[in-house]
Amino acid sequence: EEEMPARIEEVKHAKEEGVEFLTLHNPIEYIADEQGCVKQVILQKMELGEPDASGRRSPVAIPGATETIDIDLAIVSVGVSPNPIVPSSIKGLELGRKGTIAVNDNMESSIPMIYAGGDIVRGGATVILAMGDGRKAAAAMNEQLKTNAGN
Repeated sequence: EEEMPARIEEVKHAKEEGVEFLTLHNPIEYIADEQGCVKQVILQKMELGEPDASGRRSPVAIPGATETIDIDLAIVSVGVSPNPIVPSSIKGLELGRKGTIAVNDNMESSIPMIYAGGDIVRGGATVILAMGDGRKAAAAMNEQLKTNAGN
């Protein structure tokens, strides 16, 4: 964890939010069930390589070392700024003035059952705010699914 490219307070806050870190693992494949829902992820185990010119050690794959874990949801987050292709490619999606996705207090977009959070809503922000958005969206999704199921 000490080698993670994050501020100490970000890691601390993430743990307070219930985030469990699985360091030095890289997802390489998602496995779906018969209905097409994700059920497992295969992770490539990594180790820290030699330091580069700046002294930073980058992860390097350990050949043949993988781990498969059961999951029921995969959220992929890449980069530190919103991808403009996503909001511009979905018809009817309301955008903010900076091209970010507009959402309500539950992180739901102008299209029912499409939720967004983090940089795609806020622009560049902290991972803590993104995690909070994700938690809020997940709670709203859960309530919506229970309502739709009649529970």
